[in-house]
Formats: sequence, C-alpha cells, structure tokens
Amino acid sequence: MQTIAEPSVTPVRRARACDDARQMSSAASAQGPDPSPWGAVGADVAARMRPRIPSVVDTVIAAVRDEVPEYDQPLEGEFGRLISQGVNAALEQFVALLGQDGQLPDQSVYEAMGRAEHRAGRTLDALQSAYRVGARVAWREVAAYAEEERFDIPTLGRLAEAMFAFIDRLSAASVRGYSQEQSIRAGSLQNRRQALVELLVGGPLVDPGQLEEAAAQAGWTLPGSLAVLAVGEADPIVIARRMPTGTLAATLSPVSVLLVCDPDAPGRGGQVRRALRNRRGVLGPAGPWTEASVSFRRAVAAWPLHDRGLLGDATLVEADDHTLALLLAADRRLTADLVRLRLAPLEDLTPTARARAIATLTAWLAAHGDVGATADVLHVHPQTVRYRMASLREQFGGALEDATALLEIDLALRAAELLGRAE
Repeated sequence: MQTIAEPSVTPVRRARACDDARQMSSAASAQGPDPSPWGAVGADVAARMRPRIPSVVDTVIAAVRDEVPEYDQPLEGEFGRLISQGVNAALEQFVALLGQDGQLPDQSVYEAMGRAEHRAGRTLDALQSAYRVGARVAWREVAAYAEEERFDIPTLGRLAEAMFAFIDRLSAASVRGYSQEQSIRAGSLQNRRQALVELLVGGPLVDPGQLEEAAAQAGWTLPGSLAVLAVGEADPIVIARRMPTGTLAATLSPVSVLLVCDPDAPGRGGQVRRALRNRRGVLGPAGPWTEASVSFRRAVAAWPLHDRGLLGDATLVEADDHTLALLLAADRRLTADLVRLRLAPLEDLTPTARARAIATLTAWLAAHGDVGATADVLHVHPQTVRYRMASLREQFGGALEDATALLEIDLALRAAELLGRAE
C-alpha cells in the first residue's frame, strides 16, 4: 500500500473515493462482478484497522437502534446476542478478508440473523434498512480512520468498493435466511391447516373442543357456516389465493377441496366462479362447521359426475341441485339392477324401436300422462301417442297403472340416461 503525507483525506476527497468505488463497481458489473474486491486492498490495511473494530461495532449498533424503529429495544436475549454477534463478526470477517482473494468463508451467522428476524416478527424492509444504516455508519467510521492514517485516494476507493460489496453479500445472506424461515413457517402453517381440514371433514365431531384448538393453532377463525368445494386434481392452494379471505385448502383423497366460509354471503358464488377460472367445481351444501363432513361427502360424491359432464355445462354446480343424480349414482350396482328390472319389457325391441319407446315413455311421464303435451314434445300427432302408449301398456302389463311401479320406471329411465352418458 502507498501512503502520502499531504494533503490529508478531506470529506471532499472521501466523496471522490466513494464515487470512484461506484464507478469501479459499475464497470465490474458490465464485465461480470468481481468475486473478491477486498483482495485489491493491501493486506497491511487489515492490521492497522483491526484495533478499531470494537468502537466501530458499538457505533454501528447504536446507529441501527436509533434510526430503525423496529430495532429500538434493549440488547437482551436472542435479539441482543444476534445483533452484537452479527456486527462484530461482520467487521472481523471484513478486516480478515482484506488482501485476500476468494468468497466469504462463512455466511451462516447472517442467514441465522435473517431467520431470527422473521421469527421475531420484524419485516424484511426493517432488516434491509438495518443493513443500509450499518453500511453507511461503518463506512463513515472507516473513512474517518483512513483520514487519520492519510490513506491515498486509490486505496480509499478500493476500500470503499470492498466494504459495500461485502455488506451487499451479508445482506443477501440474511435475506436468504429470512426467506427460508418464511417458507418453513408457511409450510408448517399449511400442514396445520391440512390437518384441520382433515379433522373437519373426517366425520361427525366427537370433541368440538379439539377442533377449536386445532383451528387456533392453524390461525383460522371458525366461521358461522361453510361449504366444501371439490376441485378434483387441481392445486387447491393456488385456487385458495384467489378465493375470499379465510378459505382453507387441502389435498385429500379422492379429490382436492377448499373450505369456503359463509358460502351464502352476497356475491360469494361469483367470487368462487372467478377463482376457479373455467375449472370445474362442485359446492357441497352450506352448514355449520360441525357438519362440514356432510358437505364434504356430498361434494365428493358429485365430483365424478360433474367431471364427466353429467351435471350440466356450468363450471360451478351445487350438489344440492342434483340430489337425484347423486342418489342414483350412490350405488351403481343397485341402480343398474333397477334399470334392468324395470326396463326389461323393452329388451327385445330393435335399437330404433327401443329408442322410440323410451322417448315416448319419458315424455309421457314428464307430461303426467297428458297426451296432447306429450305429442307436442315428440312433434307427433296425439293419435300416434295413444297408439304407442297402448303398445307400451301391453308390454309393461299393469305397471303403468301402479304408482310405485311407475315411479320406479321413471327413475330407471333417468338412471339409464345417467349410466349411458357415464359410459
């Protein structure tokens, strides 16, 4: 290192050194960042600066506490230990690096500081403000010392570049630690909420107090009412981010679900549809949170029907609007047997005759036996309807005159359509 006797390093020359450092940093960025700018500073500078470290540490900590409101607290416990350890370690490490080539040997203490900041509830802005204040004050102290020691301008410029590059890397390490802790905490919270959803929809609640405790641990306020929204294999967490506040998401078997709070609130249906973004969803019936399992079972039962397009063209459907379809789909074997037994008289017909008979019978049942209305639906003459119905009465025997049998035939026709579309 070269030194000069006169003139001393004045504030103007100090500012010029900072400008030189910034220009060198910009040039380095254009060519690729210098991984170790501290290597360009003479090694003898380290030995001369080391005795000043304790006083600089105290000055930096005082400035941070004074200028960053979140850090204006006693230097006690983990807070006091980490800030004191962090500032002291930073200055010791910086001085040790002067005249050396290579990356920072250990950044774990600064990552630990970032994690501690998140646990303490301080913001990332506060952490970065602390670094900015610390860098400014540390440089002011170093520059004052350099003035006393009459460092030349090139040495002062290299020292400035090294210090600000060093602080930038410490700050990045703390931000990394902060982000890691944030991610871990978010994952832990989601795990607790996943467990809460499983508890809510798992069945009748034996111990409501257990669920209330689980809700408190998950940071979730139990709503007055809720409904379960089944979304198939879609990522429920992504959808939940677009949903009203308080929506819980969980990946369950056989479908992913979201718990929608106060589903009957004005405009809630529109909010849910917008959040789905053209994806299909089935909303179970609304009810108190103690009956969430009912809404879950209903939504999950309706999902495969809606997924195959059997519940209409709307992206969002409500399970309670399709209770008959759910009833018929609940036991496919039983439903298939109903179709086979009640529509057996049509088995020996040709496909064309069978289709015509089913269309006639369906329209006649829907019209409650009104021949004229049936003819209008089928676009045929009323006499044609009378002729076809006479043939059907002969095929079905007295079943078309028996109320119970007629209901079963009606259900069998609906089930045949549902099963046929499902196939």
